[in-house]
Amino acid sequence: MACQLFGTDGIRGVANVFPMTAEFCFRLAQVLSSDVCVSTKRVAIGKDTRVSSYMLEAALTAGFTSMGVDVVKMGVVPTPLMTSQIQDLKVDMGVMITASHNPYFDNGIKLIGALGNKFSDERTAKIEAMLISDRKFISSSEAVGRVYKDKKSVLNYIDSILQIAPSEGALKGLRLVVDCANGAFSKIMPQVFKELGAGIITLADKPDGYNINENCGSQHTDFLSQVVIGSHADAGIAVDGDGDRLVVIDNKGNRIEGDQLIAFLATYLSIAKKLKNNAVVATVWSNIGLEKYLHALGLDFYRAPVGERYVIEKMRQTAACLGGEESGHIVLLDYARTGDGLIAAIVFCLALAEDGREASDIFPLFEKYPFKAGNIRFENFEKLSDVADAPQLAEVVASIEEKIKKEGSVIVRKSGTEPVLKVKVEAQDESTVFGAYARIVETINRLK
Repeated sequence: MACQLFGTDGIRGVANVFPMTAEFCFRLAQVLSSDVCVSTKRVAIGKDTRVSSYMLEAALTAGFTSMGVDVVKMGVVPTPLMTSQIQDLKVDMGVMITASHNPYFDNGIKLIGALGNKFSDERTAKIEAMLISDRKFISSSEAVGRVYKDKKSVLNYIDSILQIAPSEGALKGLRLVVDCANGAFSKIMPQVFKELGAGIITLADKPDGYNINENCGSQHTDFLSQVVIGSHADAGIAVDGDGDRLVVIDNKGNRIEGDQLIAFLATYLSIAKKLKNNAVVATVWSNIGLEKYLHALGLDFYRAPVGERYVIEKMRQTAACLGGEESGHIVLLDYARTGDGLIAAIVFCLALAEDGREASDIFPLFEKYPFKAGNIRFENFEKLSDVADAPQLAEVVASIEEKIKKEGSVIVRKSGTEPVLKVKVEAQDESTVFGAYARIVETINRLK
């Protein structure tokens, strides 16, 4: 069953507009109460700093408690903090209220299992079917849940992160500019880097409900780059609003691409004999240059569909401890259950300090294959599906794949969060790339 509400990373939309309404969240909580929260009858709720998160938290809390489920309020926390600490809370699941890197007027819901894993496609489809059904949920006056405040998870998370470094002050001598995106890491990230001995300049660490991701964070790094250059910093570190995405800026103000970060971390962990099974996982979107580089190191490389959840699934299948996406989701399963921008940043800084060279002298580690990528927007999801599933488009894509299959790739995929068709062509020859890309886009526009 294809989901209409849930995308690759939960539900997302404009706050106070369906489905990001109080009414919807109340019903979602009732559905989850009847289908998921049946063992301990406890649920954890966390949120990012956007103003609407408080409204949605209140609605979810009312829905859960009306069904006799106790709520543990974690407050403002990063998504990776919830995934790493949820087992200690002894709950049936967690609900994270966040729209990740989106602006403040959007919001979203991420569903986290009792062990810290995101829900599977099958379970999500079942929940959506119940949500859109006519089923009524009967509350009982004899079964009303309580609300508790979690006071330990943030401290436990910080303690566990500090253990990643081999010693106190492991980052002493490193000068960093840290951009907290006015999000959930605004208090935690500067504290951790200071305790590890780094000298830091902190940006975007004063959330007001409206400035999350506003000209800051992982999606807006121009100012971060300027500060890195002006302060002669070794690197700039930026996360997104809920902290599961990392972008790194080198000492000359250049963004280090996600694939290059994966290559660098793989090299570091491999040399340190910490790369389990000599395996690395990325997605079909990653550049072929990354694959060639890792193979040259004698490492196994696996691709997963786009989406952090699929990367983690492939990592577990291949016993890999490192995986990630070009977008900045870096997963280090020895330290975290999901992508964690702060943990990835710490491991990067440890590797940078050990290398001894300036970041601009290290990157790029490999030469990218020529590629062209873009997004084609549609009026709605229905029109998007009509074009994406059209046999004419499939024929064009198949003919291009046949031509470049030995040293290239073609991706045409629907976005999981918006009515957008993503197109990418990659090959050894640049003219082949641009010609194939133009042919695909022309076909899509003709079908629109």
